[in-house]
Amino acid sequence: MAVIKLDSGYNIGVAPGACTVIGHPEPAPGKSLEVEQNSTLPNLSIVSTGGTIASRIDYRTGSVTSQFNASDILLAIPELAELANYRTIPLATILSENMTPAIWQDLARAVHDEIHGGAQGIIVTHGTDTMAYSAAALSFMIDTPVPIVFVGSQRSADRPSSDNAMNAVCAAAAATSDLGEVVVVMHATTSDDTCSIHRATRVRKMHTSRRDAFRSLGISPIGGIEFPSRKVTLGPAVVRRGTHPLALHDKIEPHCALVQFYPGMSPDLLKAYKGYRGLVISGTGLGHVSTALIPGLKRLINEGTMVIMTSQCMHGRVCDRVYDTGRDLLDAGVIEGGDMLPETALVKLMWVLGNENNQEKSAALMQKDLKGECMRRSSHGL
Repeated sequence: MAVIKLDSGYNIGVAPGACTVIGHPEPAPGKSLEVEQNSTLPNLSIVSTGGTIASRIDYRTGSVTSQFNASDILLAIPELAELANYRTIPLATILSENMTPAIWQDLARAVHDEIHGGAQGIIVTHGTDTMAYSAAALSFMIDTPVPIVFVGSQRSADRPSSDNAMNAVCAAAAATSDLGEVVVVMHATTSDDTCSIHRATRVRKMHTSRRDAFRSLGISPIGGIEFPSRKVTLGPAVVRRGTHPLALHDKIEPHCALVQFYPGMSPDLLKAYKGYRGLVISGTGLGHVSTALIPGLKRLINEGTMVIMTSQCMHGRVCDRVYDTGRDLLDAGVIEGGDMLPETALVKLMWVLGNENNQEKSAALMQKDLKGECMRRSSHGL
């Protein structure tokens, strides 16, 4: 069956006998079909980690499975060849719930090597469920002079409303733009008209299945890509290409955790984190937990665990100086996480503790804005 993309963004299936193939002949026996590339175009590298954008139906189970590598993506989306000349690196073939800090390190090293080898931009294909974690991790682990663009898809290529092709083309456009930081590029609306460019440390997946699931929190998207024109517009807050020299800081401390507080949470649960280097609490409102948890948090801190307080709220910042509970948390040694997203705070804490052993310096770094993750003041109305 041939799949045809309509102007509406949906796909239809057409019987092979009703189609005439133009420009893509069948490969000779024993040979694979290759997309012809133009060496005069910018050199990009596609690093594939798997996910829905690199998935197809597994007819054994009837479910979606990650099976394509980066080369398959080029074959499936030939429009990419109009934007750049690609080198493909199949780093992993996993669904993103199986991502680990160790794979973040492998990814950071692979991306660093590609940029060092001359890549003018990087596209990282990734599953959407944990893409924000991985993108934030690379923000801290790499100082980059070129765009590093994370992209995924909410719906696999076999589905009528797949967003994989448009997202990939927009990611390539962003990767050839004047960006000089790590970003996430995904559908901005439910239609096939625009993709948003999100700063990697400020983005969150906000819906399980909508094509426009990704949103920037605390700030507006830092840019956008029109489709099908592929016109890239960058906002004034973006880090521009060439601003920072290439550097790799790939040390990371995996013994950190993220805990969401809830009413009635037992203090005994904190015992599970004894010996952890770091703990991020996603607290209520301005950054609170119940009074019953404070002695347990103080014990962890006294034993060497760094505890960072963030908020479950979508917007605003932690301020533990308003209510008695907050002041008691500060007295116990809890560190305010400002307006950092809880998941970004976790990734940052892993990176900080992996690169700085001094407790006071680590605490100061956690409250310092390194990659746009911790703004000194919230945007108006957010």
